[in-house]
Amino acid sequence: MIGKTISHYKILEKLGEGGMGAVYKAQDTKLDRIVALKFLPKHLLCDEEAKTRFVHEAKAASALDHPNIATIYEIDEAQGECFISMSYIQGKSIKELIKEKEIKGWDMGKIINVAIQMAEGLSKAHQKGIVHRDIKSDNIMLTDEGLVKIMDFGLAKLKGAPKVTRTGSTVGTVAYMSPEQAQGMEVDQRSDIFSLGVILYEMITSQLPFKGEHEAALIYSIVNENSEPLTTYTSDVPDELARIVEKTMEKNLEMRYQHADDLCADLTKLKTKLEMGVTRTQATAAKPMPSIAVLPFTDLSAAKDQDYFCDGMAEEVINALTKLESLRVVARTSAFVFKDKREDIREIGRKLNVETLLEGSVRKAGNKLRVTAQLINVSDGYHLWSEKYDRDMADIFAIQDEISLAIVDKLKVKLLRDEKTALVKRYTDNLEAYNLYLKGRYHWNKRTPEGLTKAIEYLRQVTEKDPGYALAYAGLADCYSMLEQAHVLPAKEAFPEAKKMAAKALQIDETLAEAHNSLAYVRWKYDWDWVGAEREFLRAFELNPNYATGHQWYAVYLADMGQTDEAIKEIKKAQELDPLSLIINIASASILTCARQYDQAIEQCRKTLDMDPNFVVAHLPLGWIYEQKEMYEEAIEEYLKAEAFFGRLGPEEVAALREAYAVSGWRGYWQKHLDILKQQSKQRHIAASDIAWDYIHLGEKDQAFKWLEKAYQERDPVLCSLKTDPIFDSLRPDPRFKALLKKMGLEK
Repeated sequence: MIGKTISHYKILEKLGEGGMGAVYKAQDTKLDRIVALKFLPKHLLCDEEAKTRFVHEAKAASALDHPNIATIYEIDEAQGECFISMSYIQGKSIKELIKEKEIKGWDMGKIINVAIQMAEGLSKAHQKGIVHRDIKSDNIMLTDEGLVKIMDFGLAKLKGAPKVTRTGSTVGTVAYMSPEQAQGMEVDQRSDIFSLGVILYEMITSQLPFKGEHEAALIYSIVNENSEPLTTYTSDVPDELARIVEKTMEKNLEMRYQHADDLCADLTKLKTKLEMGVTRTQATAAKPMPSIAVLPFTDLSAAKDQDYFCDGMAEEVINALTKLESLRVVARTSAFVFKDKREDIREIGRKLNVETLLEGSVRKAGNKLRVTAQLINVSDGYHLWSEKYDRDMADIFAIQDEISLAIVDKLKVKLLRDEKTALVKRYTDNLEAYNLYLKGRYHWNKRTPEGLTKAIEYLRQVTEKDPGYALAYAGLADCYSMLEQAHVLPAKEAFPEAKKMAAKALQIDETLAEAHNSLAYVRWKYDWDWVGAEREFLRAFELNPNYATGHQWYAVYLADMGQTDEAIKEIKKAQELDPLSLIINIASASILTCARQYDQAIEQCRKTLDMDPNFVVAHLPLGWIYEQKEMYEEAIEEYLKAEAFFGRLGPEEVAALREAYAVSGWRGYWQKHLDILKQQSKQRHIAASDIAWDYIHLGEKDQAFKWLEKAYQERDPVLCSLKTDPIFDSLRPDPRFKALLKKMGLEK
C-alpha cells in the first residue's frame, strides 16, 4: 500500500492494524492535508455484517463534532478498497503511554484532566444516542498538545439504528467490558462509563482491575470480584479519586454513574480542590478551627406538644453545618445531653469543648411560628448574634437557612465553592412530609425496638407524601439496619430492606452523606463487601466531614479489618465530634479490646459508666475484657447485668446462672447459659453466633464451628469481627477457622 494513491489519497506509512482494518497515514492531494485512512480488510469486503459495521462506524463518528472525538471526513470505495478518511492524530494511545511508562511520571492532576476529557467526549456521544461499546486504552489517543481523542466507533450502538450484531452476542474488548456487556446483555451509556473507569484505574496503577488466565476467568472476575483498592499500588491517590474510580466500576448499574456529565462534574470538582490544595489527606492550617454546639430548641408552645419539632429544628441546623469542612460541629447526641437542663453556658462549652453555642426556642400555634435563636460566645457569655422570626409555617425552611448562614457569617467561616449550596440545600417543599420526617427521626433517635418501629411508620408515610424525599429513604435504611441489632428482625430480613432504601436515597441524591453511611453499614455488616464499604464511608466523609456516627462505624470497620491503630485514631475523631455519646465511648472500649489494650479498655468502660451509670450496654464489653484478663468472677457479673438489660434473661434465669457458677465454676456457667438459649430458641429467634459463643467457652470446637457455619449462612453481622475479636482466639490455630476467614474475604 505504501506509495499507492487511492482515490485522492497518497499512502505514506502504516500506522497500525486491528480486527476491523489497517490504518495508514496519507496525504489528501485535493486539500493538501495529512489524514489517517482506515481500510476494511479485503477478506471482509464480502462480509455484509463487517461492511455494515464499517459504514456504521463512519456514520456514528461523523455525527459527532467534539474536540475529544476523532473527526471523520468521509467514507468511500475506490479501486476495490473500502476506507474511512479521518483526522490524523500526532500522539500516542493511552495504552502506549502506559506500556512505555510515560504515565508513571504524571501527577494526579494530569491523569484527572485526561479523564475529564474522556468523559466530555463520551457525554457528547451519549447525548447523540451513541454508545461506543469498545472504550479501551488502545482507543484513546493523546495528542502531543495533551488533547484527548476518542477513536474507533466500529462497535458503537446507535439509538434507533438497526443492530449489526446478533442478540446476546458479546462485542468489545473483554478486559474493559462492564459486567452487563461481558454477559451479552443489552447495554447503555453506563457501560461506556464502566470502561472509562477501567482506563482510569489502569492509568493510576499501570494494572488492569480485573484479571484472568483466560477469557472465561476474566469475565467471571468482572462479574463477581472487586478490584484491588488503588492504594494497593500507590499511596498518592486522593480519597475522592478512589471513590470516583470505584463508582465508575460499580457492578450494580443503579449505583454506577448514570451519565458521563455526572462523572465529569465530580472529576472537575476534584481537580479544583487539588489546585486549591483542599484534599482529605492534606494537613489543615494551624489556625484553630471554629467550633459550635447547637442545643435542642425549647418548646414554648401552649400545649407543650412540639418536642419533636423543636428537636428537629436543632437537628436540621446541625445537619446543615456539619457539611462545612472548616467548622467543627458537635454531634446531636452530645448537644442533646443538655436538653431540659439549666446548666451554665461556660460549663456546657467546657464539656463539649466548643467556643460557641446556639440555643433557641419555638412557639407554634396553628400555622404560625415564632422562632428565636441566639449565638453565644462561651468564654464570656455574650451574644454574637440573635434573631426572632415571626413567620408562617411555610417559611420554616427559609428560617433554617437564615440561621445557618448567620452562624457562618458571625464565625467568619470561609465557604468552599460548593459548600454554600450544601448549606441551604432543601430536600422537600412538602410541609406535611417534612413534619412526618421530623417525627420519624425523633422516634429513630430513641433507638428502642418500639421507637424504630414507630419511625418506620412515619418515614413510610413521608415517602408516600413526597416520593423524592431522599432523607426519608436514608432514615428508613438506618431503621432497618438497627432492627437487626435490636433483635427485632434477623439479618436476612432487615439488611436487604436497608440496602434497598439506601440505594433509593442515592438514586434521588448521590450527594447525600447519610445515605452513603447507611449503605456503607450494610455493605460492611451484611454484604461483607469490605472494599465497597470503605468506599462508601470515605465518600460520606467528603460530603459531611463532621458526621460522628460515620466516624464511629468506620472505626469499628477498621478494627474488624485488623487495622487497629487506624481504628483508634478514627474513633478519637468520633469522640471529638460527639464527646458525650455513650455508644461512641463504648465503641472506643471495644476497639481497644481488639487491639489487646485491656487496661485502657477497662478505663474507657468505667469513664462511660461515670457519664451514665444506667448505661447497661457498657457491661458487655467490660465482661469481655475481664474474661481476657482471666478475672472470671468480675466477667460473670458484667455479663449478667448486660443479659438482663437486653431482655434475654429473666430473674429466675439470672439466679440459675449464678448458682451454676457457684457450683460448677466457669464451665458450669456456660453450660447452663447454653441450655437456656436452646430452650429459648423454641419460642424466638436466637442468633447462631450466640450458640457458637457458648460452645467456644465450653471448649467444644466441633460444635462451635458447626454453629459458626450456621451464622455464616444467616449472614450474622457478628462474624465481621472474626479477624480481631479476642473471643475467637482459641479457634485461630484450627484450619477450619482460616477457611472461614477466607470464605468471608477477611484473609486471602
